Amino acid sequence: MSNTKGYIYILTNPSFPDYVKIGYADDVESRLRALNRSECTPFAFRVYGTYEVNQRLTDMKIHNVIDRINPELRSIDTVNGKKRIREFYAMSPEDAFSIFEAIAEINGLESNLKLWEQTDEQKREDSLAKEVATESRVKAKSFKFSDCGISIGETVVYTNANRANSGTECVVVDDKHVEYGGFVWTLTGLAKELLGNGDIHVPGPSYFKYKGRWLNDIRREKGLINF
Repeated sequence: MSNTKGYIYILTNPSFPDYVKIGYADDVESRLRALNRSECTPFAFRVYGTYEVNQRLTDMKIHNVIDRINPELRSIDTVNGKKRIREFYAMSPEDAFSIFEAIAEINGLESNLKLWEQTDEQKREDSLAKEVATESRVKAKSFKFSDCGISIGETVVYTNANRANSGTECVVVDDKHVEYGGFVWTLTGLAKELLGNGDIHVPGPSYFKYKGRWLNDIRREKGLINF
């Protein structure tokens, strides 16, 4: 076996908040770039933690260790009658890293462990993914301005600290629409426009304030949503 060093990695993705991806790579950042070339997920993979090993491994060896600890963690499904066994595990990144810590401690290699720091963009994506999940749970309760005590002709403000157009004002024209730039929009449609993310779902009300208060906070106060 080659003595080339490599890394066991833990990857997370806001698109799959209940899973981590665990595998091996000689070059983690190259592996990450390859995964993120795909446009099949709304958000990119990012590295949560790595464990440097002194010999090149196969993914199979890593997965066998985890499967022996708990074989029910692995993502397995059946497509067209064929079983697919994936390298996704139903566990938190913290729990996955604790397995790495235990292995490193046994081998006296704690210094080979690394937790990767999130970038500001990754933090923003995590927040957006949580908002999308929240909005999907409440979409059956259709948003109405009147439910929030907001009348036609009043102003709501698009608010996003990461965007130069934060502070954009729009005027309520009926119970579900606003006017901006000479056009009528739903809040979700306008949020997509202002974010420049027309191809992904965004939770419209989560991006707007009324008299300095988030619309979703007003909805919670009035018992319209409870999370």
